[in-house]
Amino acid sequence: MFTEIRDITAFNKQEILALRIADNQQNFIESTDQCLAEAEMDRRFTPLGLYKDSTVIGFAMYGVFPHDDHSQRVWLDRYLIDERYQRQGLGKHFLQQLIHYLTEKFNCHKIYLSVYDDNAVAIQLYKQFGFIFNGELDDKGEKVMVLEVLGHDNH
Repeated sequence: MFTEIRDITAFNKQEILALRIADNQQNFIESTDQCLAEAEMDRRFTPLGLYKDSTVIGFAMYGVFPHDDHSQRVWLDRYLIDERYQRQGLGKHFLQQLIHYLTEKFNCHKIYLSVYDDNAVAIQLYKQFGFIFNGELDDKGEKVMVLEVLGHDNH
């Protein structure tokens, strides 16, 4: 299986917009359309296409944001696998790829994300990779999870 993470350009934007999540996941994440619009308005966000054998199967968006303590936090802000490709191990595969990608790109020791506390499937996935709740809430009321990358045992 050949997989890659690609930037989103005019050439692949339409296939990114065609990605869909299951109906019961709609409340947990914005549509790719909303995400791309947000990235247009706020250049701190970078959207990515997730590809398997040259077919787009998922989407992610990351950003680097200042925190109250004057540090910079690397956020995996959005992450989804198209409903047609779920339950095939691709969520785990690409989460590992994204952790590596962000760690290499920013030489960071922590990666942050936020999740609604009733999104049990996502929470389970993130916990498998070592993300833990840090007690914070983001500005939408989602619970913040953090991964300590330094010395992290890669799966």
